Amino acid sequence: MAANNRRMSGKKGAQVGSGGQRRKGLEGKGPTPPAEMRKGHKKNRVAGAKARQTARRPAPRGRGGKSTSELVVGRNPVYEALRDGVPASTLYVQQFIDNDERVREALQLAAERGGINLMEAPRPELDRMTNGLNHQGLVLQVPPYEYAHPQDLADAALDDGEDPLIVALDGVTDPRNLGAVVRSVSAFRGHGVVVPERRAAGMTAGAWKTSAGAAARTPVARATNLTRALEAYKKAGIVVVGLAADGEVELGELEALGGPVVIVVGSEGKGLSRLVGETCDHRVRIPMPGGAESLNAGVAAGIVLYEAARRRS
Repeated sequence: MAANNRRMSGKKGAQVGSGGQRRKGLEGKGPTPPAEMRKGHKKNRVAGAKARQTARRPAPRGRGGKSTSELVVGRNPVYEALRDGVPASTLYVQQFIDNDERVREALQLAAERGGINLMEAPRPELDRMTNGLNHQGLVLQVPPYEYAHPQDLADAALDDGEDPLIVALDGVTDPRNLGAVVRSVSAFRGHGVVVPERRAAGMTAGAWKTSAGAAARTPVARATNLTRALEAYKKAGIVVVGLAADGEVELGELEALGGPVVIVVGSEGKGLSRLVGETCDHRVRIPMPGGAESLNAGVAAGIVLYEAARRRS
């Protein structure tokens, strides 16, 4: 009987199907992930070890002309940072992550840009790296920003045979305002932006994104003491112009904008600090027929830069 059953099992005829239960197994799973992401691969083991070492290593302390490195966390923020050209050194991806559309797009952008290390790390390691933030399995490391020296901006302009056109920010703490100013300086052929070392916005991922790529070609300098940096500019023959709602001179009347100039923009709430205001050669007001009390730093800088560029053309 057993032999008969074996013979019958080989006969052709209608077979019992799976009812579509195996259909998902026939669907494509997308592109093959890089070696660093494939479990069991040598590069995957090496990447995991490096990620564990990085997670245990304390964050570097900023000194000199560099800021500290920064982490962008979360699937949308990481994707947007990669899409907008924010500099990045390493993309950490959680092991066994749910490979949704945002994860695939982030991996693809990182691969297309090149120069970004891909490292797979267990969730506890990413939790420690981000101090428990909701990273959603993606963490992007932004390398320290290389700040210029304030004098470098003036020297670069003079080397090109141009009068320096520089913007200095006094008390501006929102990185998005810094990014907007960098973008305006680039648009009107300025030579850079100066920010104080303390209590001021720095070149973070948010500033890079707001600059819309201009940060890659417009230098930002960091001054240990903004007042001393402005005094050094004055000694070099550069006129220092501060923006103030109660300025003595109206923007259209200031002839100095046609020559070497540093435009100082204060915070939207407090304006210029006392020492910085006293250091300025001129305090200028922007006429506002609409009656607004003040403009944010990015808008104010853009208006004055336009006027300076118009006079130089």
